[in-house]
Amino acid sequence: MVRRKREKKRRPPFGVPESIVLLATPEGWRHSVLTVEGGMLCGRLADVPVNAGPAEARAAAAAMVVGLAHDFHEVRVDVTWDPPREPGSWTAQVTVASTPPNACGQTTG
Repeated sequence: MVRRKREKKRRPPFGVPESIVLLATPEGWRHSVLTVEGGMLCGRLADVPVNAGPAEARAAAAAMVVGLAHDFHEVRVDVTWDPPREPGSWTAQVTVASTPPNACGQTTG
């Protein structure tokens, strides 16, 4: 009897995104992406000018999260921005729109 070496399935370095917080600061647009697993990714939207408007910053943050979800988890996500509660701050909910047939062995739509 030959034993196979167990292959460890590596967890992606970035969890499935659940929500986004976007802040306008004097130094530029800052973001925090919260994940389903409880993690957080924070940083600055590097490709967005400091003087860019909120619509451009929201579009860039949404595109970043859509790209991360696709690249790390092979899922398509939708980003829905909530109405702003205070000036200079926006939040969005991220929901999984679909999973490719070969990801996780199941199909959803």
